[in-house]
Amino acid sequence: MPKLTYLGHDAFLMEEGDTRLVIDPFLSGNPLAKEKPENIKVQYVLLTHGHGDHLGDGIAIAKANNATIIAPFELATACEKKGCQTHPMHIGGAHEFPFGRVKLTIAHHGSGADFGGDSLAYMGNPCGFLVTMGGKTVYHAGDTGLFLDMQLIGEMNRIDTALLPIGDNFTMGIDDAVKAVEFLKPGLTIPMHYNTFDVINADPNEFKRKVQSIGRQARVMAVGESLSL
Repeated sequence: MPKLTYLGHDAFLMEEGDTRLVIDPFLSGNPLAKEKPENIKVQYVLLTHGHGDHLGDGIAIAKANNATIIAPFELATACEKKGCQTHPMHIGGAHEFPFGRVKLTIAHHGSGADFGGDSLAYMGNPCGFLVTMGGKTVYHAGDTGLFLDMQLIGEMNRIDTALLPIGDNFTMGIDDAVKAVEFLKPGLTIPMHYNTFDVINADPNEFKRKVQSIGRQARVMAVGESLSL
């Protein structure tokens, strides 16, 4: 049975057996993170977009583990130029990996990366991920606003667990995220992307209550907490 561990912000570790993958490993510079990048041992690094709080330590972790970065084409190409092994994908595309299936969904956001130049480097479109491992499907929405095609994602996929941003300002706020749950119809929803910085402060228990009021299940995970899917 796959296991999901919350690393803080948007970062999650998924593992089953000997296979481990990490999504958006923003650990260095994350005031809420408890895990150090050098302690992350994975075969795959999934990146939703190029912003620093999502690309995070992805390149360093991939290099240290000889791990494969899975990301939208432009971001994967940039990581490859930094010396990483990559598997580029794009929106709507899916691929079968040794551990299971990954499909990229749309996300309404940006994706510039700061590599030290005078401006953000273009990193293509941001994305969300549908990750199927051990017969369980996790939808990591990435950074996104609410969009109506979430209805299609919910209709076409049996989502066991949805990971949704609730921090507002840069992404959906609580009420929009609750509407996303209505669209997606997941077995369980876990809030993310909140309280890391003051501008995205939100009450995850308010989100949980509102999700439960529409007859769905939600769980607030503490940083470092794990659950079996």
